[in-house]
Amino acid sequence: MATSHFLTLVFLFLSSISLAFAERCHPNDKRALLKIKKDLNNAYDFVSWDPKIDCCEWNSVKCEEKTNRITSVAISNSDLKLPLPASVGDLPFLESLSFYKTNLTGQIPIVITKLSKLTFLDLRWNLLSGPVPSFLCQLKNLNYIGLSFNNFTGSIPPSLSRLPKLGGLLLDRNKLTGSIPESFADFHEKDFYLYLSHNQLSGTIPRRLGHTNFTLLDVSRNRLEGDISFLFGKNKSINTAYFSRNNLQFDMLKWSFPRLWEIWT
Repeated sequence: MATSHFLTLVFLFLSSISLAFAERCHPNDKRALLKIKKDLNNAYDFVSWDPKIDCCEWNSVKCEEKTNRITSVAISNSDLKLPLPASVGDLPFLESLSFYKTNLTGQIPIVITKLSKLTFLDLRWNLLSGPVPSFLCQLKNLNYIGLSFNNFTGSIPPSLSRLPKLGGLLLDRNKLTGSIPESFADFHEKDFYLYLSHNQLSGTIPRRLGHTNFTLLDVSRNRLEGDISFLFGKNKSINTAYFSRNNLQFDMLKWSFPRLWEIWT
């Protein structure tokens, strides 16, 4: 009996050691990450992505502690010169996706809409082209979209205003044309950041935007025109705004400030 009890204890001890060294990474996530690495020609940025190592220990990725699923992929300062791999859509628990200054080319793949948990999308400083995808409006948890410093063309999709949690939209330094969508007055977040500078936007700024609470509004260096007095005055809450290098006008007589300090708050 004593021998049997001893063997049971040994078995439990060895099992605990085995569990301690068990791989945390979910096999499906590891498979998807290795496919991303392959699609990007096994670039040096992915040198730590060794199939023999737990992917939760790899650089540029994060695992959620309880589920051990990949929730973040962040690559920066690289020269990939390849499209964003469609295999990113095979990371269903991804909340943050960032390829910053990596010289990605081509268009944003529609498979990104599979990432229903995505809150943060940063693709700034790349060589992405084509239209800003209207299908981004399907990612209802997005809080931030950064597409600055790319080669996007065409008009801004009005459907982006359907994102109920969006608090920051960065579309500056592209080649966008057309007008600012009137639907942008429908953004829900109280502290909203909108960057549209250095494009080729034209027309007038929609008057409905006068009811939107912008923490920052940057429409400088476009081809906008018309009176923008409606954006300022009593009960307005734009903290910072940039309008230079347009053909805009404003009439201070239309402003209403009950106290001087409100100009500065």
